[in-house]
Amino acid sequence: QVQLVESGGGLVQPGGSLRLSCAASGFTFSTYTMTWYRQAPGKERELVARISTTGGTTDYADAVKGRFTISRDNVKKTMYLQMNSLKPEDTAVYCCNALSFKFGIRRDYWGQGTQVTVSS
Repeated sequence: QVQLVESGGGLVQPGGSLRLSCAASGFTFSTYTMTWYRQAPGKERELVARISTTGGTTDYADAVKGRFTISRDNVKKTMYLQMNSLKPEDTAVYCCNALSFKFGIRRDYWGQGTQVTVSS
């Protein structure tokens, strides 16, 4: 069965750091583009960062550029999000997504999310 399990969230003070992990199983992780999304109460879901299958290409939302770093380990089948200089507006549920197009077939998987709260 396909699983994406996020971990590493919690409560942190403004200016602090957290590292989120997304552990994958049940599919060929190395062939999937991986993305972190976040959603705060009353707000729309927002793309945070995206990384290509090999890790060679990354993209970030303007709001997190220079503060967050996305990475992946295709041997451990895990994606990471290093978050530095955290701000209260980073507070949200962070979810990981796996996306693949192969032979014209779309596959799209989601994790359950992990809560990040930035507050004094």
